[in-house]
Amino acid sequence: MVLIKAHIRISGLVQGVFFRATMCKKALDLGINGWVKNLPDGNVEALTEGEEEKISEIIKWCKIGPKNAHVKEVSVSYEPSNGEFTEFLMKF
Repeated sequence: MVLIKAHIRISGLVQGVFFRATMCKKALDLGINGWVKNLPDGNVEALTEGEEEKISEIIKWCKIGPKNAHVKEVSVSYEPSNGEFTEFLMKF
């Protein structure tokens, strides 16, 4: 099992459409740890850690988002995984 960490930034109409709440549920279903938060510029940011296959799946989900979202762009950078997270949280 290979663990990776991905720093994800999602832009578009991604605030006020339950993006964070839906991403939390998806991450929990996949067994991914980390966090997601709204940014002051209207984007959403997430730091995810988990199995490589599961991280790929959540990134694919981010490109679509929940029903009312209109995702314009998803940027991803990878960092070394260090197991710092034990759950997935929605930050405020």
